[in-house]
Amino acid sequence: MIGKALTEALIERGFNVIVLTRHINDKQKTKDPVRPDHPGGDKLSYAPWDVNKQTLDKNAFAKADYIVHLGGANFADKRWNEKVKKEILSSRVDSAKLLIEGLKTIPNKVRVVISASGVSWYGHDDNKMLKRFSENDPPANDFMAETCKQWEAAIEPASFLGKRLIKFRIGPVLCTDGGAYVEFKNPVKFGVAGIIGNGKQIISWIHIDDLVRAILFAMENEQMEGVYNAVSPRPISNKELILEIAKGTGKFFIPVHAPSFALKIAFGEMIGEILKSTTASSEKLQKAGFIFQYPDIGSAILQLSHQKNLPV
Repeated sequence: MIGKALTEALIERGFNVIVLTRHINDKQKTKDPVRPDHPGGDKLSYAPWDVNKQTLDKNAFAKADYIVHLGGANFADKRWNEKVKKEILSSRVDSAKLLIEGLKTIPNKVRVVISASGVSWYGHDDNKMLKRFSENDPPANDFMAETCKQWEAAIEPASFLGKRLIKFRIGPVLCTDGGAYVEFKNPVKFGVAGIIGNGKQIISWIHIDDLVRAILFAMENEQMEGVYNAVSPRPISNKELILEIAKGTGKFFIPVHAPSFALKIAFGEMIGEILKSTTASSEKLQKAGFIFQYPDIGSAILQLSHQKNLPV
């Protein structure tokens, strides 16, 4: 989802984009990350990599000026068990290790490496918003925090290889192509706005356009380096988010709370992440000079509800 939006933005800015994919010879599984009518499709190409075998296309790697690592299995796709948790962790860590190995062994001109991480790094803040988590705060003691910790550690050697490294701890991304916005919006078709638990947990969200712009900003801003929270300046509660999304549809709806015990039965161990309240600060990113196009949920939902792809 993020890669598709970023690819289109990069092409619009004149970049040539090479997408590393496992399905180079399987067009049914390779999803073209640009719209069929998108101009500049000739600026997009694909190259093979295999994280399990730790192999990638050397020619593609040698051409790159920038590497943006967004790889990782969706943590909410399946109910967690040991196999799924291993896939969530290894898909992030092993892909980062493969990129680092490429930087070490393949002659390249890469200047900047940008890697995704998540606000799951942080702990639960008891819904009080008394303190916002900053990039200097230590990781929590749960599975997703440990995943983020190992993910960031795996890409960290890029900085020792003379590359400018930026790691974005990304909050839930609001986008019409999938993710939290679509999941929360779907029940409204049936007249229901589904609030998770008591709805008080804080969501440090970000609009997809702002996330893409932050990545582009980091590519071009030579002063940026290290970890940055990629979240809106105005986090809100789950209840507020759900109600804003529901209102944006213009349809009749009834707010309904999904009780925590039922969610625990449905989602198992994952429920801890779903109910976690995380108030993350965007101050460091803003101090770097980044200006949010959608700093508040009202402006974000207005744009998303009209389903317009504005230029980033």
